[in-house]
Amino acid sequence: MKKIFYPVLLLALTACKGNQQTTDTESVTVPVSEVAADTTAQPEVDAITSATSKPNQVSFNGRIVLPPQRQATIALTMGGVVKNTSLLPGQYVSKNAVIATLENPEFITLQQTYLDSHAQTEYLQAEFERQKNLSAEQAASQKKYQQSKADYLSMKSRQDAAAAQLSLLGISPETLLKDGIQPLLEVRTPISGYAANVAMNVGKYINPGEALCEIIDKSTPILCLTTYEKDLADMQTGSPVQFRVNGMGKQTFHGTVVSIGQKVDETNRSLEVYASIKETNPQFRPGMYVTAHIQKH
Repeated sequence: MKKIFYPVLLLALTACKGNQQTTDTESVTVPVSEVAADTTAQPEVDAITSATSKPNQVSFNGRIVLPPQRQATIALTMGGVVKNTSLLPGQYVSKNAVIATLENPEFITLQQTYLDSHAQTEYLQAEFERQKNLSAEQAASQKKYQQSKADYLSMKSRQDAAAAQLSLLGISPETLLKDGIQPLLEVRTPISGYAANVAMNVGKYINPGEALCEIIDKSTPILCLTTYEKDLADMQTGSPVQFRVNGMGKQTFHGTVVSIGQKVDETNRSLEVYASIKETNPQFRPGMYVTAHIQKH
C-alpha cells in the first residue's frame, strides 16, 4: 500500500501547484487592446527639449525681447568727461531729454570752426557774385573770377563739414548761430523709455563711440522662441501662440507668429521664431523666460 500511496500524493501536489501558477498568470494578464489604448493616450515628448504637448500643439522655450527700433544704445562720435548726470538705472526718460553733459575742448573748437567758416562763406559768396557780374560785363579778368569762385566753394565745403559734425552730435547749426558757443555737450535720448546698462558717472572719460547707457521701450515687446528643423512643416506666420512667463504663475498670454528664421544653427540645429504679443503687461521685462505652445496648421 505504501508503494502506491506516495506517487498518487506527489501527483496531486504537482497538479495543485500547476493550477496555482495558472491562476497567478491569468490574474496579471492584460488584453493587448488595452495596452495600445493606454500608449496612444500619452502626450508627445520632444526628444530635444523634453517638453510635452498636445497632438495639435508644439511646445517651445524662449524669452521676451524688444524689436530693434524699440531700444537705443546712446553713444557719441566725440568723447569727453562727464560733467553732470542724474540718470538712474530703471528711470523713465522722455524723447530728447538731456541725460548728461560732457566737457571737451574739441567741442568748443568745432563750434568756432563752423562760426568762422560761416562768416567767411558769406563774404566770399558776395565777392564771387561781384566778380561774376564784372566778368559778364568784361570789366574783370577771368582769373579773378575763377579765384573768387574757388575760394567761395572751398570755404562753403568747410562750413558744411563742420555743420555735419555738429549734426552728428545733436547740435543744430541754426541754434549755434542764434545762441553762440556752448561750453558743454548735451547728451539727449533718441527715444522714450527706461534707462538700462548705465555706464557713466561724474568725472568719467567717455571715449568716442563708447556706450553711455541704453534706453528700452517696453510698449511693444515680442517673443523669441527656439524651434527645430522637425517643427517647420507645421509652422507658418499667423499661427496662434499661447505662452506663460516664468515668475508670473499660471497666467496665460496670447500672440501670433510674425517671423520665422531662415538660418539653422549648425551646432544644435535650431532656429528662432518671433511672435507678437496681444496683451500688454507692465511686468514684462526683456530677457524673461517663457514657455509657449504654437498651434499647428
